[in-house]
Amino acid sequence: MFGISPLGWVHTLGSLPAIPAAVYMFARYGRIVPGSRAGAVYFVSMLIGAVSVFLVAHQPVSYGIAVATLIFLLAGYGVGKFWKASGVANYVETILLTLTTFLLMVPTVTETLRRVPDGQPFVTDLKSPVLLGFQAGLVVMLIVGLSVQLIYLRKKGKAAAL
Repeated sequence: MFGISPLGWVHTLGSLPAIPAAVYMFARYGRIVPGSRAGAVYFVSMLIGAVSVFLVAHQPVSYGIAVATLIFLLAGYGVGKFWKASGVANYVETILLTLTTFLLMVPTVTETLRRVPDGQPFVTDLKSPVLLGFQAGLVVMLIVGLSVQLIYLRKKGKAAAL
């Protein structure tokens, strides 16, 4: 179904829980929160997805996205342990983990549009205006979302200092 191999299904189903976990955390906390239960689901799911890409990917860019995702994910979950006393930790953590969500959504949207509906996908060419429009929308969401997150963290930090 959808031209996905059994190993591809492991990759897809293993990484899928990261999406609702991220949506939940963005709605509840305004960012990915590593110490939450949803943060644990996000971490494991992202790890499964990023590592399994090396077994299913067909394009070199996929390996680059996987490596960047792993670096940002591990750094984002580790930054609080090293910079706990620093006010910079929340900013760095937020930026890194929001980037992992972006790196999850770009191939998710791309592969969904290239496979759905089964047999007659919306997109057959990687240079399709529809696909490029969705990807541009993700970039705008990243820029706006990160800006809002950083402004919120700054206001929250100022309020805590009072």
